[in-house]
Amino acid sequence: MAEHPPPNPSEPAPNRDAAATRPRKWRRRLRAALLLLGPLVALTAGAYVYYTSGRVVETDNAYVKAGVAIVSAEVAGPIAALDVRENEHVKAGDVLFTIDDRSYKVALARANAQLAAIDGFVESTRASYRQAMAQLDLARTNAAYEQRELDRLASLAERKLASDVDVAEQRHERDVAAQETLVAERTLDQIRARLGGGLDRPVTEQAAYLAAKAARDAAALDLERTVVRATFEGIASKVPTVGQYVQPGAPVMTVVADQNMWIEANFKETDLTHVEPGQPVDVRIDTYPGRHWRGRVESISQATGAEFSVIPAQNATGNWVKVTQRIPVRIALEIGPEDPRLRSGMSAIVDIDTGHERPAPGWVRALLPSEPAFAADR
Repeated sequence: MAEHPPPNPSEPAPNRDAAATRPRKWRRRLRAALLLLGPLVALTAGAYVYYTSGRVVETDNAYVKAGVAIVSAEVAGPIAALDVRENEHVKAGDVLFTIDDRSYKVALARANAQLAAIDGFVESTRASYRQAMAQLDLARTNAAYEQRELDRLASLAERKLASDVDVAEQRHERDVAAQETLVAERTLDQIRARLGGGLDRPVTEQAAYLAAKAARDAAALDLERTVVRATFEGIASKVPTVGQYVQPGAPVMTVVADQNMWIEANFKETDLTHVEPGQPVDVRIDTYPGRHWRGRVESISQATGAEFSVIPAQNATGNWVKVTQRIPVRIALEIGPEDPRLRSGMSAIVDIDTGHERPAPGWVRALLPSEPAFAADR
């Protein structure tokens, strides 16, 4: 409480009363100003919060994401050598590990030998074709001769110069010759099929050559696949050990990308009313307090997170509780060279500026002057 100097006896009484009333007047004016400005300031602050609180939507259910490649082998075998260590940076095309390739080298050598033997096989088949042609010509000649002999004996039998037994034996000889001709034709067809249609077809177009070449290419590809390489730049994780036996298609290790990262934010469905792709985003990473990253909304998932669960929720039951669903939103990050390293799975806090402002309450709009109906026509 303010202290006042003792009244001076030499001063007149009216002057002493006026000096005592000045502080009381100042306090009354201050109290009146506070009573007038206090509600006005509170109303202004409340209006600002009301109009701007719906513009920015926030969630802490957000995480840093990066591309993850599950590395698997395409051939089976034990790991013979490792070229990376755990959490080592690798580039696209770098060797990760090598599978024991001895059996695949043997298979490739066998395939090359089989391919080289195709020339001899084709030449042998061509010789068999020529021999079959000669046998067919001989069989046809014999068949023609036996047919002429049968005709001659039949003519003699009509004049009683040959017996029926001779005719029957000759008919049998004619049938045997015809059957031999048929067998020779079938043999020639089989050899022609092995040659791919004829003697003049090149070796490189023969079916046997193409089959052997395909087997050689498959063996070479298997040998090449014993060296497993990184498909993109990133960090090697879950590195296996030497001697570990791998199967085709089975996961062996992973490579996590350290570039082109993004944020996956799971917003409540009620917060996405005005969120659209392209809107600016402010991102804070829990690992680096006080730092901010800029980003933009890249896309919004077409389904809620529950739709991708292994066992989706069954709502068609007697007991049902409504739960607000969350929808994943992908946010592209602007990462500068001076920014600290981000890692997949880090927690983040995301603020999206939707640019949307709440309309004035109904009772406020009722107090404002209404626009004439013809104002839109001006």
